[in-house]
Amino acid sequence: MVKRIVWSRKAAAEKRNILTYWSKKNGNKTYSRKLNLKFRETLRLISDFNYLGKNTDYKDMRVAVVESYLIFYRSLETQIEIVTVFDSRRNPDELVI
Repeated sequence: MVKRIVWSRKAAAEKRNILTYWSKKNGNKTYSRKLNLKFRETLRLISDFNYLGKNTDYKDMRVAVVESYLIFYRSLETQIEIVTVFDSRRNPDELVI
């Protein structure tokens, strides 16, 4: 069953910060657009196949990998809630869910 994707404020801000970082670092938006497309494609697959991501230690939470980024989400009855987006190259102690 296809479910609607809903971003938490935190996750939306994190995604925006990631895309802005790469735009500034590279001096153009090419990579940011490609990365955003990968995020969207992964979330489309998750919307179709809710349990595509890997189980986590957090209750009812799954994780999907897009390049070096971890997308933590919950599959609810009618929607997929994106909880956070985390750069896997960072210290795992900095992950706050």
